Amino acid sequence: MTFDQIIQNLKNKVYHPIYLLHGEESYFIDEISDYIEKNVLDEMEREFNLTILYGRDCTVDAIVSNAKRYPMMANHQVIIVKEAQDVPKLEELADYIEKAVPSTILVLAHKTKKVDSRKVFFKRADKFGVTFEAKKLYDSQVPAWVKEFVAKKGYTIDQKSCSLLVEYLGGDLSKIANELEKLMLNISEKSTITPEIIEKYIGISKDYNVFELNKALAAKNVLKANQIITHFALNPKDNPIQKVIPIVFSFFLKLLLYQTNVQKANPTELKTIVGTPFLQEFESAARQFPVRKTAQIIGFLREYDVKSKGVESTSSVEGGDLLKELIFKILH
Repeated sequence: MTFDQIIQNLKNKVYHPIYLLHGEESYFIDEISDYIEKNVLDEMEREFNLTILYGRDCTVDAIVSNAKRYPMMANHQVIIVKEAQDVPKLEELADYIEKAVPSTILVLAHKTKKVDSRKVFFKRADKFGVTFEAKKLYDSQVPAWVKEFVAKKGYTIDQKSCSLLVEYLGGDLSKIANELEKLMLNISEKSTITPEIIEKYIGISKDYNVFELNKALAAKNVLKANQIITHFALNPKDNPIQKVIPIVFSFFLKLLLYQTNVQKANPTELKTIVGTPFLQEFESAARQFPVRKTAQIIGFLREYDVKSKGVESTSSVEGGDLLKELIFKILH
């Protein structure tokens, strides 16, 4: 069952006695768990029929003991086991799952890794309840997820703003969602989220950010690149070199993947290999940088990443100066 199907069933009051939510992407697990916690029971029912347990602090016996209780003045009781991956011998819940109490909704929020689908525990959860694997999105999938998230909230977002958020915040869906929700509190309904709005409410400069730096480097625009890193040097807390280098590294690594596969892969395959649906910048950058230079740049980025962490570099060298050295080597 997909994330959207589970949420829709919950909205339609279609409940199951077991929800095994497992996998690496905690955002989806938290969203389902939170929806069940806040919506299955009303405020008065939650007083007596909502139990929150934590994996490190409970046992299978404690979970079963709670699950076998019957609801008080309600149709259901809800038990949510957070960090269920920390419950000792969690697989021993298999016996309860086979004979689960129908009025109990037991949610197992099993984060950081998937449950082995070959085990009896998983098979019974899948047979008698709902299992959902929360998979990490590929980098190329995150922009589409951002657009969908924004649309569900009743807003729109332009492509530049979407790319800006993903480049700056990475693939952490919880972080992106949190920043967008805070932003939405400050703008009118049905608005379009633009770079100007992001700069005002999230603090990512629309002109001086790593996304724009990558564009300047791809075009070998020396003036623009130097303007951006000068801004970074003047605002080191907002743009630390330790945050800038990994994003630039990711760009040039994708460029190398593009360059080494462009002749042998079709456009659809190439988008998957590179990890982005947007190849125009890499087409442009490939004309500016030969493959050998791209590989050399990746070496520079690794070298300066180490230096930025205080290795092979004197403590007197500021991050801004290191960044200026690095950008000079990339562009010349």
